[in-house]
Amino acid sequence: MRGPAFRPISKELQAVDVELPPFVRETATQFGAGVPYALKVLAGQLADDPDMGRPSNLPGILTVTVDGDLFEDCPALAVGYIREPDRIEIRYVNRISFTELAEPIEPIEPVADAQDRGLREEGLADPATDAVTVREVADAWQRISGWLQRNAPDSYAALRAGAGPAAIAALEGDLGIRIPVELHVLWLLTAGDGGVNGRGCLPGNWALMTLDAVAARYRLRMDSQDYEDTFNTDRPEDERITVWKATWIPVVALGPADGTSGLYLDAATGYLGRWSRYNEAPDEELDTLVTYLEEAADMLEAPALATRDKPGLIGGALVWLSRIDPAQEDRWQPWTG
Repeated sequence: MRGPAFRPISKELQAVDVELPPFVRETATQFGAGVPYALKVLAGQLADDPDMGRPSNLPGILTVTVDGDLFEDCPALAVGYIREPDRIEIRYVNRISFTELAEPIEPIEPVADAQDRGLREEGLADPATDAVTVREVADAWQRISGWLQRNAPDSYAALRAGAGPAAIAALEGDLGIRIPVELHVLWLLTAGDGGVNGRGCLPGNWALMTLDAVAARYRLRMDSQDYEDTFNTDRPEDERITVWKATWIPVVALGPADGTSGLYLDAATGYLGRWSRYNEAPDEELDTLVTYLEEAADMLEAPALATRDKPGLIGGALVWLSRIDPAQEDRWQPWTG
């Protein structure tokens, strides 16, 4: 296991409690039979040295890596945890590549750090609020992925592993804008949905986009806006057409391989909106990414109360009723909890 540096621990320091929530434990077991033991060892070390982790790009979250070579049937792992005065709570566990494990440790990517400092100076970023957002997104996604693991194993298997910080930083540089903290933590947990039979796991059978798809769609939409701008200069102000803004980040698509429409996250406002390649006027969703994921989790856990869509199963795959293939309706089994 690695942190920024190991240092002697005073015997006078009292060990803190280390908590591993059930949803994190369930997620971790998929990575290998040796992972629970590795986490047990890590928990013991964190209890003695709560500050062994390094600051992450996520407010309030420290990370430490586990070298898989030290444990049987355990890959290299990145473990994120919250450090409080009398307790530690592990929030997520992700596989990482050998390359990422070997990378030198940097507290925060320099570009993002400079932007974050500027936002804080302008009063537009609140570390305490961001820390709450990190927890909310992690909890909501773990509720969704935990449900899939227990009840829809085919859909669960289609989820991609989380992206590494370097991949997210590279996308941030490609787009030229700061990735909001809520999207950052979601991509650390999963970097897209491969889907089952063309269906994603989100309401409407929509799919979380891969980072490559995000970059490609963003460039296409910005090109569409550049085209409109050549005519906007000669249009009256109230007739100018906006099909895309630089702060809009595509997040969800109609399907894993269907990029005709989807949802974007506005990095400036924090709200979701609808996009379409046919350049219809953008449609505000008035959902944040947190409320969107929480509602999806609520519908899975309490389907009787679901209003926006109804979850069900076809074999081992989650299928939402609103966009079910008519040819498969007879195979669809509603989920009743």
